[in-house]
Amino acid sequence: MAIHILGISAFYHDSAACLVRDGEIVAAAQEERFTRRKHDAAFPSGAVEYCLREAGITAEQLDHVAFYDKPWLKFERLLETYLAYAPSGFSSWVKAMPLWLKEKLWMGDVVQDELGIDRDLLYPEHHQSHAASAFFPSPFERAAVITFDGVGEWATASWGVGAGNHVDLQYEMKFPHSLGLLYSAMTYYLGFRVNSGEYKVMGLAPYGEPKYARLIMDELMDVREDGSFRLNMKHFNYTRGLTMTSESFHQLFGAPPRTPESPLTQREMDLARSIQDVTEELMLRTARHVRKETGERNLCLAGGVALNCVGNGRILREGIFDDIWIQPAAGDAGGALGAALFAWHQVLDQPRTVHPGRDAQRGSFLGPAFEPDGIEAWLREKGVPYRRYAGDEAAGVAAGLIAEGSVVGWFAGQMEFGPRALGARSILGDARSTRMQSVMNLKIKYRESFRPFAPSCLREDAAELFELDRESPYMMLVAPVRERYRTAATDEDRGLFGIDKLNVPRSVVPAVTHVDYSARIQTVDPRDHPRYHRLLEEVKKRTGYGVVINTSFNVRGEPIVCTPEDAYVCFMRTGMDALVLEDMVLLKAEQPPLADDADWRARLELD
Repeated sequence: MAIHILGISAFYHDSAACLVRDGEIVAAAQEERFTRRKHDAAFPSGAVEYCLREAGITAEQLDHVAFYDKPWLKFERLLETYLAYAPSGFSSWVKAMPLWLKEKLWMGDVVQDELGIDRDLLYPEHHQSHAASAFFPSPFERAAVITFDGVGEWATASWGVGAGNHVDLQYEMKFPHSLGLLYSAMTYYLGFRVNSGEYKVMGLAPYGEPKYARLIMDELMDVREDGSFRLNMKHFNYTRGLTMTSESFHQLFGAPPRTPESPLTQREMDLARSIQDVTEELMLRTARHVRKETGERNLCLAGGVALNCVGNGRILREGIFDDIWIQPAAGDAGGALGAALFAWHQVLDQPRTVHPGRDAQRGSFLGPAFEPDGIEAWLREKGVPYRRYAGDEAAGVAAGLIAEGSVVGWFAGQMEFGPRALGARSILGDARSTRMQSVMNLKIKYRESFRPFAPSCLREDAAELFELDRESPYMMLVAPVRERYRTAATDEDRGLFGIDKLNVPRSVVPAVTHVDYSARIQTVDPRDHPRYHRLLEEVKKRTGYGVVINTSFNVRGEPIVCTPEDAYVCFMRTGMDALVLEDMVLLKAEQPPLADDADWRARLELD
């Protein structure tokens, strides 16, 4: 009789659910994709319903339910923090307490009520869930494991060793000293939203110089060689207030926080570069120390900081470990997956099967899929013009459109689990275009022009174009474009600063080459996503390069699309030229106008 385990993360940000059957990941999804509320923190009812449906079971047939952290231990941290800083933390205490007393402390009751079942929950610690999500799906029989994030219960980072079916965490760094919270504090100071704007800081960094890195290292923190540190808490406000930084922080850097949506200056770019360089230095110190202490040759990473693909790429290029595997849903959403696998392997002591060179994440295509016949029936019902193609013909049509300069929405197969679009819910463009980055940022994504785009590349071509000697299926590594494919900079180009660097072509694939010649690469393997691989082959026939711009199928302020209806609405309200829904191809020029939606426009105001 199969054993089914449901993993849940909820009530902070990026709620999610994952279902594991006899140790195999059957389904996983973030709640935001169903509710259409970005970073939705509510109980993941929609995601749970999907997981149960995909497994073909009811909630009553679940054998175990695992929640990704320990609520009472987290509550203890809140109490102790309030008492340590009282009475200055009273405002944040008052804001937090109603939800804790109503829901968070009674997680078992909440889950039982939501699922309609009577089950005792399993509660791994937050960083145990992260570590489990990093190691158990990895292709390694044993490996060092490092987790970095904002904060779980008390821990903000941890490291240890995974071997067989167990992960043993040997060290923790504790709140309030946190690499994730340090990066989020600078994100807040730069005028971006915490827990979603960190990507923007990472993307902005190459436009700047690390002018403030020494100030950060000397004044904000006391750093040790092993990568651990203590923050100077007089500069931070997150322990006692409703903001991340204090007046002392603002004085140190010479100005109050940037007003959101105000113009970005060279100063913001230099601050972004400085915090990115400091973060990379701390990640490298930690990785070197863990390699020395554990002697392990391979490394697994998870936690929100593990989404810093620039830092991940640095660890790889420094050769600290022979190989590295990063959980694609490294943030809190992945905690649901980690909790379920922790329950199976570490609580139930079930064995783990490892396939060297092949992880157990199934390409992270773990969300809902939609049959072409059902999509076609919906299109007909709505009177939407389309053409249906047989077999791989739709991939060829899409490749032709991309080669001609069109922007194409691509909806195929199971939705991705994690924050990256990996070719199931993607917006695609020609990587050779010198104007495509600006077009897609401003007319498709409705976001800041400086933000870079990532390439999807045929796995077999990646090492030719990029300085990357291994697969990167989850877009979690940054590597440089090879020298021979770069475009030589002119004297005028070299004299540019900041955002003026944006529109300078830097390689044969300029739309995916950032200002420092780097790219956040996804390698596409026909085993995990044959349809997407076929599209790239068709693009290569037409352009000479098996590479496309791949950005997530959404607009600013909204989650990645889940359903064909979500995709069609996003397609119609942006400057996309065509939409592929499995076997169907829709051209914008043939579509009837879509009624304006003021609510949708309002959701674009902030990200």
